[in-house]
Amino acid sequence: MKKLKKLWPLFLSLAVLAVLIVIALSSSKVILFYGNTCSHCKKVEEYLQSNPSKVKYRFLEVYDNKENANLMISKAKLCGLNSDNVGIPFLYDGKKCLSGDQDIIDWFSKQ
Repeated sequence: MKKLKKLWPLFLSLAVLAVLIVIALSSSKVILFYGNTCSHCKKVEEYLQSNPSKVKYRFLEVYDNKENANLMISKAKLCGLNSDNVGIPFLYDGKKCLSGDQDIIDWFSKQ
């Protein structure tokens, strides 16, 4: 029992480290916002299917998911964009925002 009491800080540290690793691996800074019936979004999706990206990204649907839509608006605001002028497809790379199929395809092609 005394040995377990001495080892608990080690177990706790390992557990915290494991959680941090999972979070780091599962969260990508690049987010691609799309709408499930958006033709421009479909062009980006088709490009990415034909040209797999080395960049890890998350696809988040905004038409049917209010939380994702609000996240897209918050990312747009980080880029200094007016929320009234934000359209999809919309990409946030952790620093800048891109909107429109061709700009996003060009961005992925340069990565």
